[in-house]
Amino acid sequence: MNTHIDTAAHGHGAHDGHDDHHDDGPASHSTFKGYLTGFVLAVILTAIPFWLVMGKVIPSANTTSLVILGFAAVQIVVHMIYFLHMDAKSESGWNMLALIFTIVLVVITLAGSLWVMYHMNTNMMPMSVHDMKNMP
Repeated sequence: MNTHIDTAAHGHGAHDGHDDHHDDGPASHSTFKGYLTGFVLAVILTAIPFWLVMGKVIPSANTTSLVILGFAAVQIVVHMIYFLHMDAKSESGWNMLALIFTIVLVVITLAGSLWVMYHMNTNMMPMSVHDMKNMP
């Protein structure tokens, strides 16, 4: 029986051009402490905006919205670092490229959404009760 063929078929044999273990350093494999830190940060970054809205801490709705968007952006980064293990060193920098791409998409999505909502609010004509009675 040829053990080299058997172990290579199961991924335990000689190097066949593919390394089964991606050892990118200590940051690529998180520990319980890392997951717990990410979870606590995620809870805090969720609870603070909830408190800001429910407690009406900031009187201006626009300022509150911008603060919540800031917390959302920080929470995205926390999830990417602590749960997706993305940093500049892992996967030869491809994770950093994915992080930059994600940030660009989030900025485009948030800016586009705010732009559309602002223009819809500006361009909607308010109708009085008198005008609505005259509608066909």
